Parts: sequence; structure tokens; C-alpha cells
Amino acid sequence: MSYEVTLITGDGVGPELAAAARKCIDAAGVNINWDIQQAGLDVMERTGTPLPESVLESVRRTQCALKAPITTPVGTGFRSINVHLRQELGLFACVRPCKYYPGVRTFFDKAGVDLVLFRENTEDLYAGIEFEKGNPNTAELYKTINTLADGKKIKTGAAETGISIKPISVSGTEQIVKAAFDYARKNKRHKVTAVHKANIMKYTDGLFLEVARSVAANYTDIEFEDRIVDNMCMQLVQKPELYDILVLPNLYGDILSDLCAGLVGGLGLAPGANIGPNGAVFEATHGSAPKYKGQNKVNPSALILSGMLMLRHLKEFEAADRLEQAVAAVIAEGKSVTYDMKADRNDPSAVGTKEMAEAVCRKMERDSTV
Repeated sequence: MSYEVTLITGDGVGPELAAAARKCIDAAGVNINWDIQQAGLDVMERTGTPLPESVLESVRRTQCALKAPITTPVGTGFRSINVHLRQELGLFACVRPCKYYPGVRTFFDKAGVDLVLFRENTEDLYAGIEFEKGNPNTAELYKTINTLADGKKIKTGAAETGISIKPISVSGTEQIVKAAFDYARKNKRHKVTAVHKANIMKYTDGLFLEVARSVAANYTDIEFEDRIVDNMCMQLVQKPELYDILVLPNLYGDILSDLCAGLVGGLGLAPGANIGPNGAVFEATHGSAPKYKGQNKVNPSALILSGMLMLRHLKEFEAADRLEQAVAAVIAEGKSVTYDMKADRNDPSAVGTKEMAEAVCRKMERDSTV
């Protein structure tokens, strides 16, 4: 069977990571027809937009995409392409496994870490409903809030205050929590933990917690608990082995997925999937690292493992297992790995992006002949 898959090559180190991941996925033995699409800063310089409509059209057609990292400017510039893709395509669930592979250099003894985060993708502060300081609309909203907010007021002046809106809905929460429980049941996981700040934000995070408890009542075969987000951070650092699946609103999911990635060796080993009713986009959790562009230096594992998640999504389970096992074997051997996976980051035996991908391919080829 063959599959149509969109490959978004990204910017910064994106194109070289995309090439490495594609090579490894092809070597897993699945017949994929890749539709190559470009997005990001380089495209914006040529076309005036970082996300051409042709990219969205391709993903809508294939309903499956592997996306290399794309730069998001901090504070200024265009809005995040990643956020726009998720919202435009209805990819409500961001699924981020954080799994320790033997041989990975970590700062803690976290060999038992095997967590999966379910991050709601379309609501919360990442919905992008913001009002800039000094804008007349912001002043009008400021006045309305101070009139309607039941005695509570924004205490700084209208001219110096930016405002962001945090929408969390019953339907949005239901679908992400249900997705987490369905995954737990399908993959024989034993517990789901809802993460929130309902003690402070009672009408948004409070709603998230209330709905999570309601959904959990329909999954009596799976343990359910909740944790306040700041306490959850401490728990993950001290005893991550007690947790299994975390389900979180958008912002907390973004922050905690990086924390969990740190437990298992860093963002270079953190894959991700964005899934909705009509398609999925798979991507590394890390960014585009433009300072390393063209240097053949960055760890390709996160995007290769995102390809593994993509193969599972396509129900090519044997190929997915073969790919993950090859990555794990290369990491365990510790020979053909990038500088960030060496005990000494200046170790001259470190290989490049391309060479590590080739080592993964060789491992799959060797295992297939045994």
C-alpha cells in the first residue's frame, strides 16, 4: 500500500532535518509519495507570506504531513505558523511522548520515564486573541473589563496595558480529555492526570477540571487524578515515574512538554503529533535553530521519531517499531550520534545530522537481513 504525505521542509535547520527523516522513513519500508512543500522565513522573503495556501491545500488533500521546524519571531513579526496550521486544520490534540532511551545523557537518573502529554491545541492563551497597548480597541476593551469584571479591575493604565484573552470551552476540553483516555485504553496505559491552575483561574481552568472529571467518569477502567500545574512541575522533576498520561490546556502543555523533554535528554529527542478529525501533522518539539543552518550538526532524532509516530498513525506498526528500534540502537551504541548526545559536547567522534540518519538506516537494513 502507498500513502500520500506532505513534507514541509521548514527553515533554519529544517531542510536538512527533513531530508534525514525522509531517508529513515523510506528505509523503514513503507511506500510513501512525498508532496514537498515549503514554508517559513525563506518562503516569506520570496512570496510575502510564510505559509502559502498551497501548503494548506496539500495537507488538506493528503490529511497527513511531516513538518520540519519553522522559525517563529519573538515579540514581533508574523504569527506562529505552527499555531496557524493547528487552528486552520482543526488539529486539536498535540501528542508529545517523552520516553527515555538507554544511552541518552541526562542530568537525572530517569531511566523509567515514559510519559505522553496531550496538549489542547486550539484554545487558551494560544488562541491569539490579543490587544496591543495603545490601540484604541484595547482602551475600549480595558474600559469594558473594568465595568463588567464584578468589582475586579485592571490596575495599570489603559495606555500601557496589553490584554490577552484566554478562552477554554466545554467542547474543546471534552475532545482533548477524551482523546487522552482513548489513547490510554488503546495503548494499555493505566492513568490520566489533568493539569490545571483551577485554584486561581476558576472560570477557565476550573471549567477544564470540571469537564475532565466528567469525561473521566466514563472511563472507570483507567485511573484519573488532577494536579495544579506548579506542583506538577515539581512532581515531574522529583518522581516522573508516578505519571503516565498528562492532559493539559495549551500553554501548560507547551511548557511541560519541554520540561519532560529535559528529563529524557532534551528537545533533540522529543517528537510530536498534531491530530484532528480530518488529518494530522507530525513535527519535532524543538525549533529551527537558525544559527546551525547548513552545518549538518543538529540531532535528527526528534523528527525521525515524529516520523515513527506518523507511521503508527498510518497503521504501519511493524515499520514504526523497526524505525524506533533502530534509533534506540544507534543511541545505545553511542558511536554514530550528534555532539549533543556525547558525554563531552566537544567530542571529535560526534557525527553530523546526515551521518546519524544513515546509521539509523544501516541498522534497519542489518536487522532486516537477520
